[in-house]
Amino acid sequence: MAKEPQKRFLLRLDQHLFDRVAAAADADGRSINAYIAQVLARAAPAGNWEQRQLIGRAISGKELDVKSGLVLVAGIYYRYLLEAPAKPDATATYTVIESHGNILTLKKI
Repeated sequence: MAKEPQKRFLLRLDQHLFDRVAAAADADGRSINAYIAQVLARAAPAGNWEQRQLIGRAISGKELDVKSGLVLVAGIYYRYLLEAPAKPDATATYTVIESHGNILTLKKI
């Protein structure tokens, strides 16, 4: 697999912050560059809002509207699909396992 192109840029840190970053990188067994890249990757996760905010969220089965096929999550209506072909169980709890546009895939837990 080809390595993704990298971008260089200048980063200015005051001495106190640099010392703290250097110590944290050393404790983590990484170079300062690798440590900063890891911190930035965690702070700016990939994916869209739904993937970052909804995957893993628990939803009560009583929230699933069988007639419309919609569920209200975080103030937004989404179409839903159940992982296993079955009718929604109002007494069950579901978790969001996938998000594609305005469609969420739910798994009974």
